Amino acid sequence: MRLPSPLSDFFQSATWRWVGRVLLKTAVIFIALNLLFAWAYPMEALGKLSLYNRVWPGRLRLPYGEDPAKDYNLSLYNVPAMFHSHTLMRPKAADEFRVLVIGDSAAWGWFLQNKDTLAGRLNAGGYRTEGGKRLVFYNLGYPVMSLTKDLMLLDEAMRYQPDMVLWPVTMASFARSRQLDHPLLTHNLGRAHQYAMSPDDERLPQPTFFARSIVGQRRDLADLVRLQTLGLAWAATGIDQDIPAEIPLRKTDLPDDLSWENLAKPTRLDDELLAMDVLAAGVARAGDIPVLIVNEPMFISDGENSDIRYNSFYPRWAYDQYRTLLAARAQANGWDYLDLWDSIPPDQFTDTPVHLTPAGEQMLADILGPEVVQRAR
Repeated sequence: MRLPSPLSDFFQSATWRWVGRVLLKTAVIFIALNLLFAWAYPMEALGKLSLYNRVWPGRLRLPYGEDPAKDYNLSLYNVPAMFHSHTLMRPKAADEFRVLVIGDSAAWGWFLQNKDTLAGRLNAGGYRTEGGKRLVFYNLGYPVMSLTKDLMLLDEAMRYQPDMVLWPVTMASFARSRQLDHPLLTHNLGRAHQYAMSPDDERLPQPTFFARSIVGQRRDLADLVRLQTLGLAWAATGIDQDIPAEIPLRKTDLPDDLSWENLAKPTRLDDELLAMDVLAAGVARAGDIPVLIVNEPMFISDGENSDIRYNSFYPRWAYDQYRTLLAARAQANGWDYLDLWDSIPPDQFTDTPVHLTPAGEQMLADILGPEVVQRAR
């Protein structure tokens, strides 16, 4: 004869009414937690909870990755989490002159190890101010071109005692049509509305109450956890980007095409098309901190149709106007500006007209290092 077990006694004594009460209470608690979470919306506070710079070493660039299994990295859009994973969060040393490097994927270092990025090469230069402080460069570049995205990251970075800002830019980042397209902006609406040219822009819709709940934020919450767990692989390998053995090269032979962005033919460029006001807002946000704006180097083709296009990004008519307008605006506003558009040989560019080889980054660092020292007071 089989003796009854406590578990079987439990199920025998359980009634459907009791099961219903348990399920109802569970549902009420679940709904209440979601309502409370949506009301409080603590995503930014949760982003500040980080193992980086404590258990794991801080990352040398903001987290971005397309394949976490290979990159030991991932793209997420929680700005505090991005910054709290970065070495910028370490206490500022007494002998440190802190330089922020912001910009697009060229600054971030696409297909480059950290030591070969612009910030990495500048740090390897061992530059010092006249007063003997060490110039320490922090890579806060982030892929995809948008000055408004740069402004958002600069705004956050100003909390961490910078002494100078180095801001490489390129024409595509000024395109008015690109300003609000970046996922960082659409995932950080409270921040984005501060910088949007039109607060009612349909590209920045207000999130629904459900979207702010635990259920609505489940992917973002999972990404916060994944970023922390990837810290072990980052600490063990120093890898934060999977770099292929062979990198496809930018196009040398170009189409017979005069278009740029949504302009099909040569047009007079103005502030309606180029977001000069966003650059001005970035300089203003830096306040008394000096900002060195750099028109970053780009690939200049000598192949087919190179008489009408510099490269796959820019027709000559558009880029020439952009350079003239940016130089004039910098002079009128007293901005500190360097135009390095043609300073790097064409063979030092990789997959796009703005991504450099390690040797190309060294050339750029050799130009910019002394320029920064000259301005580091």
